Amino acid sequence: MTLVLDTTEADHRRARRVARAARIAGVLETLGLGFLAPLVKALAGDDPAGNLRSFARLLGIPLIAIALFLLAWGQLAPRVQTSLGALPGPGAVWEQAVALHGDYLIDQQKRAEFHAREAARNAELAAAGKPVKTHAYTGAPTFYAQIWTSIRTVLFGFAIATLFAVPVGILCGLSPTVNLGLTPLIQIFKPVSPLAWLPIVTMVVSALYHTTSGGLPKSFLVSAITVTLCSLWPTLINTGVGVASIDKDLLNVSRVLRLSTWTKITKLVLPSALPLIFTGLRLSLGVGWMVLIAAEMLAQNPGLGKFVWDEFQNGSSNSLARIMVAVLTIGIIGFLLDRIMFAIQSAVSTSTRR
Repeated sequence: MTLVLDTTEADHRRARRVARAARIAGVLETLGLGFLAPLVKALAGDDPAGNLRSFARLLGIPLIAIALFLLAWGQLAPRVQTSLGALPGPGAVWEQAVALHGDYLIDQQKRAEFHAREAARNAELAAAGKPVKTHAYTGAPTFYAQIWTSIRTVLFGFAIATLFAVPVGILCGLSPTVNLGLTPLIQIFKPVSPLAWLPIVTMVVSALYHTTSGGLPKSFLVSAITVTLCSLWPTLINTGVGVASIDKDLLNVSRVLRLSTWTKITKLVLPSALPLIFTGLRLSLGVGWMVLIAAEMLAQNPGLGKFVWDEFQNGSSNSLARIMVAVLTIGIIGFLLDRIMFAIQSAVSTSTRR
């Protein structure tokens, strides 16, 4: 009898471990780390042999593909000669990535020394009864600072685009008249290049916006508004299509129940159209990220685009390798932004189903 109870308790514990592993695996897949899901399940005792084989396949094939890519890159790059020398291989690019990190550490040290000198000077002024003066550190922006500037800019522009595109898309989906009226405008402005918008945005912002103490820099607004104008269309179109494709019976039920417009949109329209809305949001964020880099390069606004252009103009022996570091950084950040949006979509979809 005791043996039976012990066996049953062991089965319960194993079932709990497997269920917990399944939840963790779901989170990993949402975050783009699905290759770790079989390993988690195997460690929990859920078909260890099969899951370990799946883990080896999911991890091994991408690693082999990356290794082959790096091998081909390393072999072919030296054969491509440019005005700045041979195209850098993986080793040279890694060296410049380390060098850029070293530049950041040096800048941090200079910043600390600057503030220490200023604090000592202010202490002497205060002891003498003189007014204290503070100055901002004016060192050149580091690679990490350029990354953070670009991320802030694209998120700001994407937020503005979302606040405009989602309500207008819902309106287009619910009203055939509005959709008919806006469709020509959408089709005209959707294919316009950011390089065409940028001069117009620059002139309008320069004419209407006057920077005050603590206000947003003009360069930031120019880049962000350019991102907004180019990235809102996928969200607007997908939202309109998603709302228009809602089952008409649901809308008829809302009329019978005399639901308010707000209730109908929040309880019926948005949950039903959510997959297409988030598809539009992910596309918009990707478009916005690409647009931003081009806008920063052309307008010489702070960010990764300006970093690439400055290195191109610099023409040093390390410029190509540093540009490749920026290219890889842009791609990795774009992937991470998409994964974050996918994770938000999964979380919102789960809470909506509840």
